[in-house]
Amino acid sequence: MSNKVAIIHDWLVDCGGAEKVVAALLELYPQADLFSTVCFMTDEQLDELGYQKPVNTSFIQRLPFAKRLYRTYFPFMPFAVEQFDLSDYELIISSSSSVAKGVITSPENIHICYCHSPMRYAWDMQAQYLKESRLEKGLSSIFARFFLAMARTWDVRSSFGVDVFVANSAFISQRIKKCYRRDSEVVHPPVDVELFSANQDKDDYYVTCCRLVPYKRIDLIVEAFNKMPDKKLVVIGRGPEESRLRAMANSNVVFAGRLPISDLRRHFSCARAFVYAAEEDFGIVLAEALASGTPVIAYKKGGASEIVQHGKTGIHFESQTANAIVSAVELYEKHGISFSPIEIKQSSNRFSKTEFKLRFHRIVESNTSLASRPSPEHTT
Repeated sequence: MSNKVAIIHDWLVDCGGAEKVVAALLELYPQADLFSTVCFMTDEQLDELGYQKPVNTSFIQRLPFAKRLYRTYFPFMPFAVEQFDLSDYELIISSSSSVAKGVITSPENIHICYCHSPMRYAWDMQAQYLKESRLEKGLSSIFARFFLAMARTWDVRSSFGVDVFVANSAFISQRIKKCYRRDSEVVHPPVDVELFSANQDKDDYYVTCCRLVPYKRIDLIVEAFNKMPDKKLVVIGRGPEESRLRAMANSNVVFAGRLPISDLRRHFSCARAFVYAAEEDFGIVLAEALASGTPVIAYKKGGASEIVQHGKTGIHFESQTANAIVSAVELYEKHGISFSPIEIKQSSNRFSKTEFKLRFHRIVESNTSLASRPSPEHTT
């Protein structure tokens, strides 16, 4: 058995938070081979990941219209992942929120799964998935529910092949325990905290940023600011909900679209506060806001409860309603928070890429013979 390392990710299509984890893992193990069900990233995006070799993809990559319809082929993805031959690798690291952890391993392999979440749509988010897909009733609903039941069975069975689970938050660690009856260690995902800078002088506007899709609940934030016409909200991002959100917004809500990183950093650092209403597994954008020295007003459930310290770096609200957001903004404006922009930024250092690499490397050290590799403290 060689000291070879394989990293497997669900699919490589966009550069999001999960892909930042892959990039950090590739910094830790630059000689690793990368596997994915499909890869439709550009050469520039792969350079951002720090990967110059061909990505090992499954047969789904070659199916008709896969680039546009790869999600349609999801029923084949568990089978596709199981076809990868990783028997020659000592260490296998899966970055998984769906199927990557289902790769078949041998007793000689060590499989460490960095779990972004168990399959959300097959477990606690099934009702929301069926509602958003308009599959609540009828024959299509029966087929969808049957498929999701099969997906849950496979999801549990495939967890048996994982030697060590690493969760991206305490919230996901609880989910892993509930779904798989497995313990996990929490290592927060890497955030480019050095990329953002704190600004002592804040402008008089609030900001939110995400892909404009239903579960992000931007509609609640817009509705809340409709009720506060004297307060300005800047919405950064694009998505299928954009037209509906624009139609419901009053003139004090501005849609900025997708911005280059320089403009994003400026909006984050100058905003009075960052507002977020989604229930996230972790929420990298919340940590980025803190790294900008900007307080966060966020729904308490999910990763936000770990990222935002109520009364110190931001304000929590307890329910996903517009009125709760209004109350949280009023509480913030009346009482403020105890941390300064510099202290808020310092609080984000626990989510840095360096911290991620150190903690993940220690887990590898304690579980494989790769412990003889130099620590990332000496490689960065």
